[in-house]
This record gives sequence, C-alpha cells and structure tokens, in this order.
Amino acid sequence: MRLALILLTALMFAPLARAGVVDAPSANLEVALMTYGPGDIYWERFGHDALEIRDTVSGESIAFNYGVFDFDQKGFLLNFARGIMAYRMDAETTESDIAFYTGEGRYVRRQRLALDDAQKEKLRRFILWNIRPENAGYHYDYYVDNCTTRVRDVLDDALDGALSAQWRDAPGGMTYRDQTARLMSNQPWLMLGMDLGLGPFADQPMTAWKEAFLPMTLEAQLRDVRVGDGATARPLVADETTISPSRLTPPPEQAPDLRWPLLGAGLVLAVPLLLPVVTRQRGARTVFAIAATLFTVFAGVAGLFMLGLWTLTLHRSAWGNFNLLAYQPFALLLLPDIWKLRRAGRPMGRVAPRVAAMSFAACVIGLLLHLWPDFPQRNMPWLLFALPCWAALFASFCRRHD
Repeated sequence: MRLALILLTALMFAPLARAGVVDAPSANLEVALMTYGPGDIYWERFGHDALEIRDTVSGESIAFNYGVFDFDQKGFLLNFARGIMAYRMDAETTESDIAFYTGEGRYVRRQRLALDDAQKEKLRRFILWNIRPENAGYHYDYYVDNCTTRVRDVLDDALDGALSAQWRDAPGGMTYRDQTARLMSNQPWLMLGMDLGLGPFADQPMTAWKEAFLPMTLEAQLRDVRVGDGATARPLVADETTISPSRLTPPPEQAPDLRWPLLGAGLVLAVPLLLPVVTRQRGARTVFAIAATLFTVFAGVAGLFMLGLWTLTLHRSAWGNFNLLAYQPFALLLLPDIWKLRRAGRPMGRVAPRVAAMSFAACVIGLLLHLWPDFPQRNMPWLLFALPCWAALFASFCRRHD
C-alpha cells in the first residue's frame, strides 16, 4: 500500500511536480496488460497479471494488480477456510514486477493496448479511485472474482463493454474443473484433492467471458479483439513483447483424464477387500482389515470434508458435491466391524452390511445419473474408484454375515 499512498500524495501535489502516471495528459499515456506465467508453487499455478500505465514522457511506469493478500491478517487462516478471502489492489513499479517474476523463472509478457485518449483517461480515473485504501479491498473468489476478472472488468468498462459484448455468448474451451486439473497437474495429490472437492459449479458450461478468469486465457483472447466501428476498427492489442521467457515446464494443454487411473486404483484396492470372501486365513483377514481401514477412513473423512465445505463455508465451487454419494461420513461406522471381522472371521451386528449395501447402491445411482445428458457434475473418475471398493466390501460383509 505504500506505493498507493505515494500515488495519492502525488495526485494532491500534482501542480508542484512534474507530470507522471497520475497527472500526465492522456495522450502521453500507454496502457498495457502485463501477464506473468504460471510458477512452480501451487498458489502460483494460475499465473498473475496487472494493468500497466506508462507516461511516455517522464518514463514513469506503474503496474496495478488485484492479487495482494496478507497471511498475517487477523483471522486470515480461519476466514480463508470459511471462504472469506480478503484481497486488495496494489501497485508496484513495472520494473520491480518484472524483476520479481523473471527471478522466479516465469514468463513476462506485455501487450500494449490501442486505447484512445478518452478510454485511457477513463481507465486511469477508475484505477486511481480503486487504489484508495477505502476502495482497494474485495472478497476474492477463485473463479468469478479474482485478480484477472478484476483486470478484465476494468478493461471492459474502459472499452464501454466491448469485451463482454464479444465474449459473453462465445463458447469457452474448458470448464473450471478442466482448467484447475490442467494447471495443478504438476502436483498430482493436490490436483486429486481439489478435483474430489469440486462440485457441479466447476462443470458448468463456459463462455469466453467466464474463462477469462485465467491470466493466460485473458492474454490469448485479447489478441483476437477488435474495437471501434467500420473503418476505424482496429486490433485491441497494438503490439506484444515477451520481456522474459519462461524457464519452467509449461502446464499441459489439456486436463489429464482421471477415469482410467482411478478405476485401476479402485480395482487394485478391491482385491484385498475381497479376501474374506475367498479365504478364512487370519493373515488374509489382517490384510483385508488394513486395506478396508484405509479406504473407509478416506471415504469418511472426505465425506466430512465435502459436507463441511457445503454447509459451513462460502466456497460455492464445492457446494452440492455429488461425490458425497460415494464418499460418506457413514463409512466411518464400518471401522469396528472391520476389525471384528479380522479377529472373529465375521462382523457382529447388521450395521456394516447395511452401510456397505447403501454405499454400493449410491455409487451405482451416481453412475446411472451420468446417463442423463444434463447431469451437472462430471465426477465419473471418483465413482469409478469407489465402486469396486464398495462392491468388494459389500460382498465381504454380506458373505461373513450369513
């Protein structure tokens, strides 16, 4: 915020100082989109961007961005868990931004935008209003209100809605889920956890407007935008410069297909879960108990986590998750009977067979729901993982109960 205060002070005393970004004639200004590619750390995987305003006479150049948060903020971790993420706008000199992202090995690209003087003035006025401390904060959302959607909206306003007019009805290329899995694929366990936790919101049909929540997508889509009418129509991107190339492995172009790996993992895990059906040996029952404990603890804890995200937080991308059909808190009720079966060769009571039967049936229902063309969630991979496991547990508990 120090730079923001300096900018405001410069605005107050502009008549006493030489012209710069704050008070230069709009004819002297250049506006550019600065895009910083994905980094290696998980919170850097979605990239970043900023709006640069440059005074061509004085050489002053400031990059305004919407991606600042504070780990030391009071209650930050609790609020983050609840989905209340306090972000704010900030500004840095372009040179410092370039030095930082270049040092991390991320690409830095500058797209100078062909705005007329009135559009540049409108954008500058809004930016200077927005960066005031009382206006700089906002509640961050991963997909619909983030550092890139804010930049997109500022540009759209300066262009009197030209971006939204061209993008709101144009189809997007991927869903939120696809983009998340693609960008997080360098950290498989985190990618799998995020994919499991995303609900139907992440699978909604996308437009080009919505998909511009990503810096790299916004950058790419701007290349095809034309502004103005008739003979005055011109490309929005006047020129483009790669200031620093990426030194990191780029994300894949497409999201990984999780169906067959997770089905394979489910089939492998189902083998020890079937051991009580085919043998009465105590060693086999021990292997069964360990495998069954791992699966039911995973299913039960995952169910509690998804239920908590739905009922206790504002993470709407996790609401209404149909993975709860296959991963339920009720799975934890199986733990006592799993170890009774290991000791005695059979479970005591009817809880385990009923829970296993209910969970197996719920998985089958989840698979059948995918036959409905308008089913809102693409969670087939996780059903394919759970189905063999629940089928094996159902067989083992029912066999030994008889």
